[in-house]
Amino acid sequence: MPAGHVSRVRALYRRILLLHRALPPDLKALGDQYVKDEFRRHKTVGSDEAQRFLQEWEVYAAVLWQQTNENRQNSTEKVCFGAALPEERLNDFRDEQIGQLQELMQEATKPNRRFSTTESRKPKC
Repeated sequence: MPAGHVSRVRALYRRILLLHRALPPDLKALGDQYVKDEFRRHKTVGSDEAQRFLQEWEVYAAVLWQQTNENRQNSTEKVCFGAALPEERLNDFRDEQIGQLQELMQEATKPNRRFSTTESRKPKC
């Protein structure tokens, strides 16, 4: 794997974890664990999939950065993160991705759930 690619992946990974610091504690813990699992899971994918993976996470980082800045400017309003997922995009997902998305939604919407960033969870295959 080219050194430029590795440094790009590491820089993006660090940037996302830094952006997560602006999230509420439960979302930060959930997001950190999800990012760690996904980056670990995609370590050995082919170059086309790796490129697409990086592009999607770069979009995520850009959206999170924008929402963080908007929330800072509107400090009197309720903090809001996230975006609606259009049905067209959802239809492009593989069954495995739909399952992951459903698991993530269930974790994110559990009442009074506390997440631990120290949990070590094996990726589900």
